[in-house]
Amino acid sequence: MKLDIKRGILLKFAYPLLMLLGSVLPGKKEALQAFVINLNNRLVLRLGIRTSRLLLLMPHCLQVDKCSIRLTHNVRNCKQCGKCGIKSLIDVSDRTGIELFVASGGNLARRIVEETRPEAIIAVACERDLSSGIADVYPMPVYGVSNERPCGPCLNTKVDISKIEDAIALFQS
Repeated sequence: MKLDIKRGILLKFAYPLLMLLGSVLPGKKEALQAFVINLNNRLVLRLGIRTSRLLLLMPHCLQVDKCSIRLTHNVRNCKQCGKCGIKSLIDVSDRTGIELFVASGGNLARRIVEETRPEAIIAVACERDLSSGIADVYPMPVYGVSNERPCGPCLNTKVDISKIEDAIALFQS
């Protein structure tokens, strides 16, 4: 329980202070958000949670922007063309039996968490959305993986599937 208190202090007190600091230090906010995500991940892992009731929560920007299918309603609508990482994520979900959802924003993400009631979450997003989402759903344990943004924010982002598989293994081993 002590570690969960540390997460609470990090997410409910230190995080807002760091974001205030980041707003007055040009160019430092994303690094501070990444620091919070990494520290949270270490604290979550120290909780020693072992469960198959995981939730994979992905941002809609992983889907290629030219796709005509909306995955936020049902990720299984994916045509699995391979133009984005969704096909690989579906494969991971199928192989592990872990629920996979794509959210278009924080409100939908919170609703998914409330409806699925997982024991832990593996979430992907940019540092801004990931750090704020982790804080929003505390005390739910969330392991965060930052996405890659080769086209800039919110457009055709990517995630290293091996990082997702490694995170799953941390909770299932």
